[in-house]
Amino acid sequence: MSKLCEITGKRAMTGNHVSHSNHRTKRQFNVNLFAKRFYWPEQERWVTLKISAAGLRLINKIGVDAAIKRAMDKGYLNKEL
Repeated sequence: MSKLCEITGKRAMTGNHVSHSNHRTKRQFNVNLFAKRFYWPEQERWVTLKISAAGLRLINKIGVDAAIKRAMDKGYLNKEL
């Protein structure tokens, strides 16, 4: 189960923990992901997507159908839907 938003393509990135003494160790910045079910009226069915908070805002703005089509065009989402 990869940490990847299926709508926006956001994924975990790496960086450094920086201590008070400026000692640096590697860390990972994870994406704010959650699984959410959406009703897709064009297909007349429910779909479960693993999306980030930014992906949820995008779906609220442009709609489920347009967001899924955009994600499929960019290759973030499987063609199985």
